[in-house]
Amino acid sequence: MLGAVTEPLPTFTVAELEDLNALSVGEMTADDAVDLGLVTIALIRERDLNLAVDVTLRGHSMFRAKLKNTGPENDFWLDAKAAVAVRFGEPSLLVKLRHLEAGTPFEERTDVDHSKFKAHGGSIPLRNGDEVVGTITVSGEPDVVDHEVAAEALRRYLRQRGGERG
Repeated sequence: MLGAVTEPLPTFTVAELEDLNALSVGEMTADDAVDLGLVTIALIRERDLNLAVDVTLRGHSMFRAKLKNTGPENDFWLDAKAAVAVRFGEPSLLVKLRHLEAGTPFEERTDVDHSKFKAHGGSIPLRNGDEVVGTITVSGEPDVVDHEVAAEALRRYLRQRGGERG
């Protein structure tokens, strides 16, 4: 049931989020991106969440799906959070937390087009070694839930593939 969740929202530290920077998906194909998207869909359904998901490779959307009440309004958030993950090479929630720890919210940066970049949780870079080759992004719930789902989906995908590749 949407809105019936009474559990507290997850919390994350910078150190917990930095661990995601060490994950490597290896070289990914369009089929791999779809597989990651399907793992994410299964997780969203398992948790009965209101989320949209997008998996990109080299700047191109390879998989996008919208579940429950998500729709066209989520496209902006999927794209803007992914833009942050690509530009900074780190999960969008980590970018947000780093700025908050530094005492300057991301929204106060003057060198960023805030109509295209949103440092809200939900987007994680996909890496082949040190290179960012794409993103997994979810949108529709509070940003820490978005992040949690993207991170868990990525970890599940990697476990299904036998761990990190690269």
